[in-house]
Amino acid sequence: MKIDKVSLAFRNKVILRDIDLEIKAWEFVFFIWYSWSWKTSLIRSLIWDFKPMKWDIILDNNIALYKNMSEETLLEYRRQIWVIFQDYKLLESKKVYENVAFAMEVCGYSDEIIRKKVPEALEQVWLLIKKDKFVFELSWGEKQRIAIARALVHDPKIILWDEPTWNLDPETAMEVMNIFLDLHADWKTIILATHDSHIVNSLKKRVIAFDKKWVVSDIQGGEYSL
Repeated sequence: MKIDKVSLAFRNKVILRDIDLEIKAWEFVFFIWYSWSWKTSLIRSLIWDFKPMKWDIILDNNIALYKNMSEETLLEYRRQIWVIFQDYKLLESKKVYENVAFAMEVCGYSDEIIRKKVPEALEQVWLLIKKDKFVFELSWGEKQRIAIARALVHDPKIILWDEPTWNLDPETAMEVMNIFLDLHADWKTIILATHDSHIVNSLKKRVIAFDKKWVVSDIQGGEYSL
Protein backbone atom coordinates (compact mmCIF):
# COMPACT_ATOMS: atom_id res chain seq x y z
CA MET A 1 0.00 0.00 0.00
CA LYS A 2 1.02 3.60 -0.49
CA ILE A 3 0.23 6.33 2.04
CA ASP A 4 -0.11 9.21 -0.42
CA LYS A 5 0.57 12.58 1.24
CA VAL A 6 -2.02 11.81 3.92
CA SER A 7 -2.93 14.38 6.55
CA LEU A 8 -5.00 13.48 9.61
CA ALA A 9 -6.87 15.77 12.00
CA PHE A 10 -8.54 15.07 15.34
CA ARG A 11 -11.03 17.62 16.74
CA ASN A 12 -9.89 20.16 14.14
CA LYS A 13 -6.25 19.79 15.16
CA VAL A 14 -3.83 18.43 12.55
CA ILE A 15 -1.94 15.48 14.04
CA LEU A 16 -0.18 14.20 10.89
CA ARG A 17 0.66 16.21 7.80
CA ASP A 18 1.65 15.11 4.29
CA ILE A 19 2.71 11.56 5.23
CA ASP A 20 4.12 9.95 2.10
CA LEU A 21 5.14 6.30 2.52
CA GLU A 22 5.08 3.08 0.55
CA ILE A 23 4.91 -0.27 2.30
CA LYS A 24 5.54 -3.09 -0.14
CA ALA A 25 4.13 -6.59 0.04
CA TRP A 26 5.98 -8.86 2.51
CA GLU A 27 7.84 -6.04 4.26
CA PHE A 28 8.47 -5.99 8.03
CA VAL A 29 8.11 -2.44 9.32
CA PHE A 30 8.32 -0.73 12.71
CA PHE A 31 6.56 2.60 13.38
CA ILE A 32 8.19 4.53 16.25
CA TRP A 33 7.32 8.00 17.52
CA TYR A 34 7.90 10.78 20.03
CA SER A 35 4.23 11.56 20.59
CA TRP A 36 1.30 9.22 21.20
CA SER A 37 -1.16 11.52 19.41
CA TRP A 38 -0.85 10.16 15.86
CA LYS A 39 -0.44 6.43 16.39
CA THR A 40 -3.95 5.05 16.82
CA SER A 41 -5.37 7.47 14.26
CA LEU A 42 -2.90 6.36 11.60
CA ILE A 43 -3.65 2.69 12.31
CA ARG A 44 -7.39 3.37 12.10
CA SER A 45 -6.96 5.20 8.81
CA LEU A 46 -5.37 2.09 7.30
CA ILE A 47 -8.56 0.08 7.92
CA TRP A 48 -11.19 2.58 6.75
CA ASP A 49 -12.01 3.71 10.29
CA PHE A 50 -10.57 7.25 10.36
CA LYS A 51 -10.83 9.26 7.18
CA PRO A 52 -7.87 11.47 6.20
CA MET A 53 -8.57 15.18 5.86
CA LYS A 54 -6.34 15.21 2.79
CA TRP A 55 -5.41 12.77 0.04
CA ASP A 56 -5.64 9.01 0.36
CA ILE A 57 -4.23 5.52 0.91
CA ILE A 58 -3.55 3.70 -2.36
CA LEU A 59 -3.81 -0.07 -2.33
CA ASP A 60 -1.64 -2.48 -4.30
CA ASN A 61 -4.27 -2.69 -7.05
CA ASN A 62 -4.13 1.14 -7.39
CA ILE A 63 -7.57 1.64 -5.83
CA ALA A 64 -7.83 4.72 -3.59
CA LEU A 65 -9.15 3.46 -0.24
CA TYR A 66 -11.30 6.46 0.64
CA LYS A 67 -12.16 8.07 -2.68
CA ASN A 68 -13.70 5.30 -4.74
CA MET A 69 -13.96 2.05 -2.84
CA SER A 70 -17.19 0.07 -3.13
CA GLU A 71 -18.66 -2.03 -0.31
CA GLU A 72 -17.53 -5.17 -2.09
CA THR A 73 -13.95 -3.94 -2.48
CA LEU A 74 -13.88 -2.72 1.14
CA LEU A 75 -14.99 -6.15 2.39
CA GLU A 76 -12.27 -7.83 0.35
CA TYR A 77 -9.68 -5.33 1.63
CA ARG A 78 -10.63 -5.89 5.25
CA ARG A 79 -10.19 -9.62 4.78
CA GLN A 80 -6.60 -8.96 3.76
CA ILE A 81 -5.59 -6.79 6.73
CA TRP A 82 -5.94 -7.58 10.43
CA VAL A 83 -5.28 -5.08 13.22
CA ILE A 84 -4.52 -6.15 16.78
CA PHE A 85 -5.08 -3.29 19.19
CA GLN A 86 -3.26 -2.80 22.46
CA ASP A 87 -6.07 -4.07 24.70
CA TYR A 88 -6.48 -7.31 22.62
CA LYS A 89 -10.32 -7.13 22.97
CA LEU A 90 -10.47 -10.70 24.33
CA LEU A 91 -13.53 -12.18 26.04
CA GLU A 92 -12.16 -12.96 29.51
CA SER A 93 -15.10 -15.16 30.53
CA LYS A 94 -14.72 -17.43 27.50
CA LYS A 95 -12.18 -20.15 26.82
CA VAL A 96 -9.23 -19.88 24.46
CA TYR A 97 -10.91 -21.93 21.73
CA GLU A 98 -14.12 -19.90 22.03
CA ASN A 99 -12.28 -16.58 21.69
CA VAL A 100 -10.67 -17.60 18.42
CA ALA A 101 -13.85 -19.24 17.12
CA PHE A 102 -15.87 -16.11 17.94
CA ALA A 103 -13.63 -14.03 15.66
CA MET A 104 -14.67 -16.35 12.82
CA GLU A 105 -18.35 -16.60 13.77
CA VAL A 106 -18.90 -12.84 13.51
CA CYS A 107 -17.41 -12.96 9.99
CA GLY A 108 -19.85 -15.64 8.88
CA TYR A 109 -17.54 -18.66 8.57
CA SER A 110 -19.23 -22.08 8.57
CA ASP A 111 -18.94 -24.40 11.57
CA GLU A 112 -16.90 -26.82 9.47
CA ILE A 113 -14.28 -24.23 8.59
CA ILE A 114 -14.17 -22.97 12.19
CA ARG A 115 -13.52 -26.51 13.50
CA LYS A 116 -10.67 -26.86 11.02
CA LYS A 117 -8.99 -23.46 11.30
CA VAL A 118 -9.15 -22.72 15.03
CA PRO A 119 -6.95 -25.67 16.11
CA GLU A 120 -4.51 -24.89 13.28
CA ALA A 121 -4.14 -21.29 14.45
CA LEU A 122 -3.74 -22.27 18.10
CA GLU A 123 -1.08 -24.82 17.16
CA GLN A 124 0.78 -22.12 15.24
CA VAL A 125 1.05 -19.95 18.38
CA TRP A 126 1.74 -22.90 20.74
CA LEU A 127 -1.59 -22.66 22.57
CA LEU A 128 -3.53 -25.70 21.39
CA ILE A 129 -2.74 -27.42 24.69
CA LYS A 130 -4.60 -24.59 26.49
CA LYS A 131 -7.65 -24.44 24.22
CA ASP A 132 -10.00 -25.27 27.13
CA LYS A 133 -8.52 -22.74 29.56
CA PHE A 134 -10.39 -19.52 30.36
CA VAL A 135 -8.67 -16.33 29.21
CA PHE A 136 -8.47 -14.94 32.76
CA GLU A 137 -6.31 -17.95 33.70
CA LEU A 138 -3.60 -17.08 31.17
CA SER A 139 -0.45 -14.96 31.31
CA TRP A 140 -0.09 -11.72 29.32
CA GLY A 141 2.15 -13.48 26.81
CA GLU A 142 -0.46 -16.19 26.26
CA LYS A 143 -3.15 -13.55 25.78
CA GLN A 144 -0.92 -11.93 23.16
CA ARG A 145 -0.75 -15.23 21.32
CA ILE A 146 -4.55 -15.63 21.37
CA ALA A 147 -4.74 -12.24 19.67
CA ILE A 148 -2.32 -13.47 17.02
CA ALA A 149 -4.33 -16.69 16.55
CA ARG A 150 -7.49 -14.65 15.97
CA ALA A 151 -5.66 -12.88 13.16
CA LEU A 152 -4.29 -16.09 11.65
CA VAL A 153 -7.68 -17.77 11.18
CA HIS A 154 -8.48 -15.08 8.59
CA ASP A 155 -5.18 -15.65 6.74
CA PRO A 156 -4.61 -11.91 6.20
CA LYS A 157 -1.88 -10.60 3.90
CA ILE A 158 -1.12 -7.72 6.30
CA ILE A 159 -0.93 -7.88 10.12
CA LEU A 160 -0.77 -4.55 11.93
CA TRP A 161 -0.25 -4.52 15.71
CA ASP A 162 -0.35 -1.61 18.14
CA GLU A 163 2.25 -2.22 20.90
CA PRO A 164 2.85 -5.98 20.46
CA THR A 165 5.19 -6.30 23.44
CA TRP A 166 3.31 -4.05 25.86
CA ASN A 167 3.37 -5.40 29.42
CA LEU A 168 5.65 -8.34 28.52
CA ASP A 169 9.01 -9.26 29.99
CA PRO A 170 11.92 -9.29 27.48
CA GLU A 171 11.97 -13.08 27.10
CA THR A 172 8.23 -13.35 26.41
CA ALA A 173 8.39 -10.33 24.10
CA MET A 174 11.02 -12.07 21.99
CA GLU A 175 8.88 -15.23 21.87
CA VAL A 176 6.06 -13.13 20.40
CA MET A 177 8.47 -11.56 17.92
CA ASN A 178 9.62 -15.01 16.81
CA ILE A 179 6.02 -15.77 15.85
CA PHE A 180 5.97 -12.62 13.73
CA LEU A 181 9.27 -13.57 12.11
CA ASP A 182 7.75 -16.93 11.18
CA LEU A 183 4.70 -15.18 9.74
CA HIS A 184 6.92 -12.82 7.77
CA ALA A 185 8.81 -15.81 6.38
CA ASP A 186 5.39 -17.12 5.33
CA TRP A 187 4.90 -14.05 3.08
CA LYS A 188 2.94 -11.84 5.48
CA THR A 189 3.39 -8.07 5.58
CA ILE A 190 4.06 -7.07 9.21
CA ILE A 191 3.59 -3.52 10.55
CA LEU A 192 4.28 -3.00 14.27
CA ALA A 193 3.79 0.29 16.13
CA THR A 194 6.04 0.16 19.19
CA HIS A 195 8.22 2.03 21.63
CA ASP A 196 10.14 -1.14 22.58
CA SER A 197 13.71 -0.16 21.67
CA HIS A 198 15.12 -3.60 22.54
CA ILE A 199 12.90 -5.38 20.01
CA VAL A 200 13.50 -2.79 17.30
CA ASN A 201 17.28 -2.89 17.79
CA SER A 202 17.35 -6.69 17.91
CA LEU A 203 15.44 -7.31 14.68
CA LYS A 204 17.06 -4.66 12.43
CA LYS A 205 14.03 -4.25 10.15
CA ARG A 206 12.72 -1.14 8.39
CA VAL A 207 12.16 1.60 10.99
CA ILE A 208 9.95 4.64 10.28
CA ALA A 209 10.16 7.37 12.93
CA PHE A 210 7.57 10.11 13.45
CA ASP A 211 8.04 13.42 15.26
CA LYS A 212 5.20 15.86 15.80
CA LYS A 213 3.30 15.80 12.49
CA TRP A 214 5.90 14.35 10.12
CA VAL A 215 8.05 11.36 9.23
CA VAL A 216 11.58 12.25 10.33
CA SER A 217 13.43 9.09 9.24
CA ASP A 218 12.85 5.90 7.24
CA ILE A 219 15.74 3.43 7.46
CA GLN A 220 16.09 -0.14 6.26
CA GLY A 221 17.86 -2.26 8.88
CA GLY A 222 17.35 0.59 11.30
CA GLU A 223 17.47 0.98 15.07
CA TYR A 224 15.40 2.79 17.66
CA SER A 225 16.64 6.32 17.09
CA LEU A 226 14.41 8.47 19.29
